[in-house]
Amino acid sequence: MIGLDAHPDTFTAAVLHGPTPAAAITEKTFDKVPLGNLKSWASSHTTELDTIVLEASGNSFYIARTLQALGRKTLVLESCHLGKLKEAHANNDRISAVRIAKAFLAGTAKTVWIPDPKTQERRDLFHHHRKLVKRFTQTVNRLRSFLSDQGVRLASDFHIDFTDAFTEHLHQLHPWPPLQRQILDGLLLEGRQAREQREHWSAVIALQVASDPLLLSLVRLTGIRDIVAFALGACIGDIQRFAAPKKLVKYIGLNPAFDDSGEGTWSGGIGGHGHKPLRALLMEAAQSILRSPKDALAQWGRKLLARKGAYNLAVAAVARRLVVCVWYLMMGRAEPVDQIDTKLRTKLGKIAGKVGPSVLEGLCKDRRSLRKDMEQSLRQGRVYLLHPRRAFVPSTSPPSPPPNSVPIAEALA
Repeated sequence: MIGLDAHPDTFTAAVLHGPTPAAAITEKTFDKVPLGNLKSWASSHTTELDTIVLEASGNSFYIARTLQALGRKTLVLESCHLGKLKEAHANNDRISAVRIAKAFLAGTAKTVWIPDPKTQERRDLFHHHRKLVKRFTQTVNRLRSFLSDQGVRLASDFHIDFTDAFTEHLHQLHPWPPLQRQILDGLLLEGRQAREQREHWSAVIALQVASDPLLLSLVRLTGIRDIVAFALGACIGDIQRFAAPKKLVKYIGLNPAFDDSGEGTWSGGIGGHGHKPLRALLMEAAQSILRSPKDALAQWGRKLLARKGAYNLAVAAVARRLVVCVWYLMMGRAEPVDQIDTKLRTKLGKIAGKVGPSVLEGLCKDRRSLRKDMEQSLRQGRVYLLHPRRAFVPSTSPPSPPPNSVPIAEALA
């Protein structure tokens, strides 16, 4: 067992032998080895029988993939658990490396899934897009605050788009002194830059969804369009690592927290655990579902809202059911798409509209041809298996069983 404490420039490794943390003996320690020597160090001092464990950090996935390429078994441990084991009075890289290895030997440290290169790229793009969305929102709030300080109040539903027409409108609202005019122009310049960057990366995400059959299949669900579909693909990665829908629900953090120990019982909400950015997007999707007039999940959510009288509870419940639908859809256990209805065709048109003209020109396509390609991909891009162990039989006209046939329930049993 080799514990690895990695940093951006160096790493420290501790070689341990033993089946349990108490019986483990530290044989050798390599302190502050340059990260550039990782491959040569692993080839010289480790074998394929060794297990290398390291704590999740900024470059842990890069180090794990580098070691796995050399044939070394490498695992990444969750940093939340390891952080609680840190001693306050004494800590250095040597102690950390030994602590990481013993935490894995104890069997209580959770391992983190190492994403493949494609999923890693999607995650990097997703986080970059979320930061740009946050920056754009901050710029809008700063502009509203500055206008409010000068006695200029915009309506809450007034759309701030930082266009030339909007800039001219602000210039005419108030007799701006020269210095305040420069501050206003600076805020507008920041807003235009944030809007352009946000639109650019939104177009990249839309193109990624349009060209991937798995991500595009998620658009079939009400409340999910390009951003949410791309976020699901980036955060979930390989859906096969979730054996059941409840595993995916727990990963996102849409299962309620509870504590039933001893005489006291406590039940809380859905905050404090799970994947927060993805959960926030799914909650927004659930709110849009509740506004849908004819969707079956929306009708169920409105009935729950009428019965419970708690809007947030209904939104969380709808989001949880939406995640279950996502699991079945990504696993391929859904009905194939026979025809594209008006709602889905409109959604595909909006996704195609996000892709810029320059990108479409490079693809030798226009919006109409791109939408037709997406419709074709929805019909034939994926193979759906409704049940892994038996053939699908339509319920409208079931075939008559032959004589002395065994019922399906007994056959499966």
